Amino acid sequence: MSHEQQRWQHDFELPSERGSSRIVLDELLAQLGRFGWEQSDIFGVHLAAEEAIVNAILHGNQLDPGKMVRVSCEVSSRQVQLRVTDEGPGFKPETVPDCTREDRLDMPGGRGLLLMRSFMTTIEYNDRGNSVLLEKDLDAPPATAGDDDPDNASDSAAESG
Repeated sequence: MSHEQQRWQHDFELPSERGSSRIVLDELLAQLGRFGWEQSDIFGVHLAAEEAIVNAILHGNQLDPGKMVRVSCEVSSRQVQLRVTDEGPGFKPETVPDCTREDRLDMPGGRGLLLMRSFMTTIEYNDRGNSVLLEKDLDAPPATAGDDDPDNASDSAAESG
């Protein structure tokens, strides 16, 4: 069977503690390599996935040891999909300030969201705001200037939590 016909899929349940993202990232990156992804694409997926998972642990679950983060991964030779879900109250992605505005350049917050938008093809949140879907499709057309506009409802990336 060729890589085009194969998919790797795995669900993870992570404790809400610093460093637990490695449980997912080590296996995810290994699978991307097995499917022949270029290092530059693996790098981008790594940054976006780590950001989403860390946001869920820190902002969503607030490092609460009684709460878990669930991560579902699917990888093929042309696409990767991750869903990261925390047990926090959620948030409204559109309320996260634009970190590229002149008056926000020295302030924390929002940079990870910019990274996720930059490296992934699709980012979608559920209505509650505690689950984010990240997709990278190597066959998708390149993003246009308006595609990463934070006010664009189809790309409402923000801190998962």
